Amino acid sequence: MTAPISQLILKSTIRTLSLALLSSLIIATPLLASEKASDHAAAHQASSQGSLVKLVRAGTRRYIDVNDATVAGYGPFLGCVAGTDHGAMGVHYVNGTLLGNLTLDPSQPQALIYEPSNGKMTLVGVEFILDSASWLAANNNTPPVLDGQVFNFVGAPNRFNIPAFFELHVWAWRDNPQGAFVDWNNDVTCDGQ
Repeated sequence: MTAPISQLILKSTIRTLSLALLSSLIIATPLLASEKASDHAAAHQASSQGSLVKLVRAGTRRYIDVNDATVAGYGPFLGCVAGTDHGAMGVHYVNGTLLGNLTLDPSQPQALIYEPSNGKMTLVGVEFILDSASWLAANNNTPPVLDGQVFNFVGAPNRFNIPAFFELHVWAWRDNPQGAFVDWNNDVTCDGQ
């Protein structure tokens, strides 16, 4: 005896709905796992960002007064650096002795960054600068990383007319709306020089 057509349609519909539900779960499971992994990665990145900013801030507190920076061997390099379309970096005070140093130390950045304003210099951040050829030769061709932050590579020729280098900005003394390690800071200006 054959089942009535309505029962066959009902069974077919239930089977189709079950397969649709099962396939949506199969598709959604990796997405949910991926979302949890990216949430964890974002939380870890925010934590490491805060950690490095705090380490740099603690290590460079002694340079709040630009006169203390000059006594320690830092000097102005190239004047105030402003972006062509947004933001600025400020005036880099570079320590020539530290430029040849391949040790990454949050309290010993190669450059301190000051914002000029009404004849005063305000410490806003730091920049770690490493000669790329020297770093790569000493570190198996791997880029420098400080507290989880990978340095940016700047090839030659460049606007500074120096050999290729790795750099990392840390806005430890002035918040940067784009992020603590982004080169240009929209909250820094060269207008006050």
